[in-house]
Amino acid sequence: MNKNNLPIYLALAVIFGILIGAFFSTGKNGNFLLSKKSDEELKMERLINYIEQDYVDHVDTDSLLNSAITNILGKLDPHSIYIPKENLQAVTENMQGDFVGIGVQFKIVKDSITVMRPIEDGPSIKAGIKAGDRILIANNDTLYGKNYQSSDIFKFLKGKPDTKITLEVYRKSNDSLFTIDIKRQHINIKSVDVAYMVNDSLGYIKIDRFARNTYKEFKSSLDKLLVKGMKGLILDLRDNGGGFVDIANKIADEFLEDKKLIVSTKNNKGITTKSYATEKGDFEKGNLYVLIDENTASASEIVAGALQDNDKGIIIGRRSFGKGLVQEEMGLGDGSAIRLTIARYYTPTGRSIQKPYNPNNESSYKNDIFNRYKHGELFTKDSIKIVDSLQFKTPKGKIVYGGGGIIPDVFVPIDTTNYLPAYYYKEINNFAFQYVDTNRKKLATLTADEFINNPNKINEIVDIFLSKTKHFETNKKTKNLIKKYIKTIVASELYNDEIIYRVNQDDDKMIQKVLELESAN
Repeated sequence: MNKNNLPIYLALAVIFGILIGAFFSTGKNGNFLLSKKSDEELKMERLINYIEQDYVDHVDTDSLLNSAITNILGKLDPHSIYIPKENLQAVTENMQGDFVGIGVQFKIVKDSITVMRPIEDGPSIKAGIKAGDRILIANNDTLYGKNYQSSDIFKFLKGKPDTKITLEVYRKSNDSLFTIDIKRQHINIKSVDVAYMVNDSLGYIKIDRFARNTYKEFKSSLDKLLVKGMKGLILDLRDNGGGFVDIANKIADEFLEDKKLIVSTKNNKGITTKSYATEKGDFEKGNLYVLIDENTASASEIVAGALQDNDKGIIIGRRSFGKGLVQEEMGLGDGSAIRLTIARYYTPTGRSIQKPYNPNNESSYKNDIFNRYKHGELFTKDSIKIVDSLQFKTPKGKIVYGGGGIIPDVFVPIDTTNYLPAYYYKEINNFAFQYVDTNRKKLATLTADEFINNPNKINEIVDIFLSKTKHFETNKKTKNLIKKYIKTIVASELYNDEIIYRVNQDDDKMIQKVLELESAN
């Protein structure tokens, strides 16, 4: 930005702050725009008009206003944010849990749109699209050789429901080129990544986020596992950044008895709202293990905190993120929106788990996870900083703490021995894709169980890889890590998400801790 424009930026920031204040005091739905204009609004309009009509240089006032909004919200707390209108659709789709398109997972390989997997029950798989297909043309728009990013492709493949898209597709497995018509449909964006039986009695459900469709997906998964004889459940909330609080409450309700407090929220007027469990829970008696880590945040922490404070299950892992603020999305009238913090939430024992923040020191908040790593907290439970004055007791007398995240009942350190040097990964990814792409017909005869339990096939693939990359260090440890990563990537190319998780299950320290606890009972 030109230094001469700095006073304009500051003026816009201040005056837009006044306008935002008028907006908030009048109502979150923007109805103030329909009422008599305040002096602040008129002042804002005049300023914009003066700048647009009379300022000596051309100024992009839209950009300045966006910057002003972001600057204002940044002075409030770390989680009140501005969503520009060009980003709002993607954000909304992710949280609502669906979009309209053709239903494929793809990546760009050598300037070609390559289908990694057609989505189950989507229009593409019904039309005959297969993994490995290259989408060359969509409705006369050439997609290959254009240096597109993945985000650029969506505008060609998405559209309105029931609209037709004509694709020209190349299939490498039989060297064929064909045209196919597909009708765009609503596609579910999974929020429950996977649900399967770890053994005859122990189930596993991984929740990625709490979107509008999450409870429905979760309940369906829970019911299927119960039919399979599940007596205990691993609920994996690692890397779950949160989502809708009401959805988190419904999931917690499945584990808690009638009238147990799940969470309470308090707004700026001191009004407290409490959410209680109902009598409908379907897994109130079984063993429950909840996996959390430093990226478990917000609505995920509501679930973990509700269960811990009600003495339900065992929380396993590392201290969670520490986000105890509730946001609500509010439209600004031009297709953009803000997510404004409107309340704090408290676990059933009354603790706030929001970690400290200083609006004037954003870097400290952003670097919190790195600082935990640096100070040893991710390696030993004794390094977790606790505040004695924020000590609480559960009904059964267990001590829990507020002040920043959920501290697990059973600590599992981060595993730093399970990583290859960064430069290995790109070569392994490229090799694994090319290997599968070239041998897709032959590999299609390999069942998932054979792939998981027969080491000979993976050893064969690893040997081929190492013969092509003789510059790699190949001591026993490195070779085992290469083998593990190749197995994961090949599984992701050939099978569904369940197989990918099963491939990595034996190396997952938290799942192994659960199995250890189960065997001790």
